[in-house]
Formats: sequence, structure tokens, C-alpha cells
Amino acid sequence: MNCAVSLFVLLSSSLILAQDDGNAITEKPDETRSCQPDMCDLLMAFGAMKEKIAVMETRLEDSETRLRNSETRLKDSESRLKDSESRLKDSETRLKDSESRLKDSESRLRNSETRLKNSESRLNSSESRLRNSENQLLELRNKERTKVIFSAATGGDQAIGPFNTDKTLIFRTVITNIGDAYSPHTGIFVAPVAGVYYFTIFFHAGGHERAGLLLYKNNQLMIATSDHPTGADGADNGGNAAFLQLQPGDQVYVVLPVNSHVWGTSHTTFSGFLVTQM
Repeated sequence: MNCAVSLFVLLSSSLILAQDDGNAITEKPDETRSCQPDMCDLLMAFGAMKEKIAVMETRLEDSETRLRNSETRLKDSESRLKDSESRLKDSETRLKDSESRLKDSESRLRNSETRLKNSESRLNSSESRLRNSENQLLELRNKERTKVIFSAATGGDQAIGPFNTDKTLIFRTVITNIGDAYSPHTGIFVAPVAGVYYFTIFFHAGGHERAGLLLYKNNQLMIATSDHPTGADGADNGGNAAFLQLQPGDQVYVVLPVNSHVWGTSHTTFSGFLVTQM
């Protein structure tokens, strides 16, 4: 740009000098002014150059305007970029804080779950112990409530027997029957609970006949009492007792043996009671 201006100034100065010299030498009052061929070419070249310079200046101004716009847009982009970077850093900071809080929450959650499992385990253990205690207490209460005591006599005022076969003796006169385990209709005692029971049998009979009693558990003979007949003995008495371990439903009863007799009075009795539950 500076070179073009300098060239323009030089050309202008040369043109002015050439015009002054020509006027001093060839000037005529009535003739038309004309330029020398070399000078005309130079002026034409100068005009073309001036137009090019004007175009270049216009393009230069447009380029500078575009450059300023680009710089403005660049500054705006840089500003927006800085703002985005700032926001990104803030987001990253918040994200790290959230991740840290999340890890802390997860750790606390795991601790809570562990404590919860321990509590549930202890609770299950406590509930199990409580159930066992309740079962034991219920069992003790049942044992306390389960009272089995009975005593019965044959009753009547005459001899029973002798018979030509063994016969289950029915003690119809019930003295006591706590628990209703003895039946005065069948003469059979049925164990209501598992445990150890104590039984006694006694008889009174005349001495001239054979006398005796047999105590059975289900179909098994447990104990017996008897007396042989004598002509000198007017009456006989006998008895026996035993502890029996029974299960629920076991039957205990008294049998009058074949060819034996007893007196049907209050002297002939069958008694028993529950000693302890098993």
C-alpha cells in the first residue's frame, strides 16, 4: 500500500513537471494541448494502477472488516468456551461430590444391612429360645394339670367266682377317679399320657377256696397275689403293688384267675395314680 502511494506521488510530480516544460516550449494560443506519447502511456498506466489500488483498498477494508468480525466472533467463542469449561469443572466437581456421597451412602447401607442381618439372626435365635421356653412351660403346665388318680372296689356282699376261665374283674364302686382314666363299666384303666404309674391290688376271700388276683398291662402279666385253700383258715387277704411305665393308650386291668374267687366287698380294690410324666 505504501509503495503504491509513493509511486503515485512520483508519477504525479513527473506529470506536473512535464506539463510545465511542454507549456513553456510549445504553448501556442490557438492550438489544442496534447501530451507526448510516453507521457500518455504513463498516465494511462497510472490510472489503471490507481483503479487497482482502489480495488485493493476496498478489498483490504473488507478483509479488515471480516478480520475484525472474525476476531469478535473468536473472542465470543473463547468467552463461551471459558464459560463452558467453567461449567464443566463445576459439573465435574459436583459429580465427584455426588460420587463421594454415593460411596458413603453405599457404605452406610452395607453397614445397615449387616446390622439388620445380625439383628434378624439374634431375633430368630431369641424367638427360637422363646418358643422352646414356652413349650417347656406349656409342658410343665400340662404336667401339672395332668393328674391321674383312681381307686375302686368290687362292691357287693357275696363271693365273685370261681370261674372255669380267667375273667377280667370289674371294680364297680368308684372311690375316686381324677382324670377319668379308669372305666367302672369295663374295669380297664387307659393311660392318658406317657409316664410312670403306681398300681395296687388287694383282695379279701374265704379260706376254703383258692383266691388271687392278676395285674395285666395290655396282654402282659405284670404282678400277682394269691392264697391256697385251707380247711383251718376261715378268711384270706392278699395284695401287691408295682410301678409301670406306660405310653398313651396302654391298658391296665385286673384278672380273676381260673378256679379262684374273691369277696365282692370294699376289701377287694384296684387303685393307681400317675407318679411322673415322661
